[in-house]
Amino acid sequence: MFSAIVIEKNDTGQSVACTSLDEADLPDGNVSIDVDYSTLNYKDALAITGSSPVVRKFPMVPGIDLAGTVTESSHADWAAGDRVALNGWGVGESHWGGLAQRARLNGDWLIPLPAAFTAHAAMAIGTAGYAASLCVDALIDFGVSPDQGEILVTGASGGVGSVAIALLAKAGFTVAASTGKVDEAEYLQSLGATTVIDRAELSGAGKPMQKERWAGVVDSVGSHTLANACAQTRYGGAVAACGLAQGMDFPGSVAPFILRGVSLLGVDSVMAPKSRRLATWDRLARDLDAEALESIAHDIALSESITAARKLMDGTVRGRIVVDVNR
Repeated sequence: MFSAIVIEKNDTGQSVACTSLDEADLPDGNVSIDVDYSTLNYKDALAITGSSPVVRKFPMVPGIDLAGTVTESSHADWAAGDRVALNGWGVGESHWGGLAQRARLNGDWLIPLPAAFTAHAAMAIGTAGYAASLCVDALIDFGVSPDQGEILVTGASGGVGSVAIALLAKAGFTVAASTGKVDEAEYLQSLGATTVIDRAELSGAGKPMQKERWAGVVDSVGSHTLANACAQTRYGGAVAACGLAQGMDFPGSVAPFILRGVSLLGVDSVMAPKSRRLATWDRLARDLDAEALESIAHDIALSESITAARKLMDGTVRGRIVVDVNR
């Protein structure tokens, strides 16, 4: 038997509980894993609270991230004893995920646990930090450089934003952090932000074209915030978009794209190919300071995940949540 967070469908919607399962309950897969740590991401909070139809089938064990040790494998790439990590691939949505002490899944979805990180550190990064790294890669690959001006990071006190600030500062960029928690200015500055602005400056309806401010943007918020960020991006700049915390709508205009040559770069963390995953984890290993990571993340027990998910949806969580599934 093992412990897991399980989401069930019922007549009124869904129910969720921390409960015990038998190993025979695990879904099909060619790799079995003893999970050490998982995380709580925004998508996990949506699934657990039922705020959005994230879960594709029931019952479901949520958790889009995990790190642990292979116990059994019929996959050519993995053997018992291998240390592995997983982000995305529909895990926690259509296949049982990481908020459990055991997992069974497709070995194609795994990467080796990066040598620079413990299982705990890898989950302190998790999908949020990995997505942040993909966004930074997207801006740099596009050609955005520190000498071109300031980079805006929206949702700055969240998981994506916190890691993005640390990575951008390490790469030499000047970073402006947009947050609804202006009392977290000291925290954001400790990660490398030079300027902290109230998210209210970006979250309302704005003009199609606004004063040019940003050489590039990392946006995890969407909706009006993304539209305003695009409207404020400098000629030839780029906006890397990876989230929808404010909404999945885009109430903007084509004006920044056709009059200023702004580029909107879509960043997907769920189905990214293995080569891109490994490259972005290399950046995290090289550029993410261990002290910064320690300040970004905090731990909870598996049984605390449901309450923590509600807090995450309420916007009262700073940084990253690491779930010790064996506590």
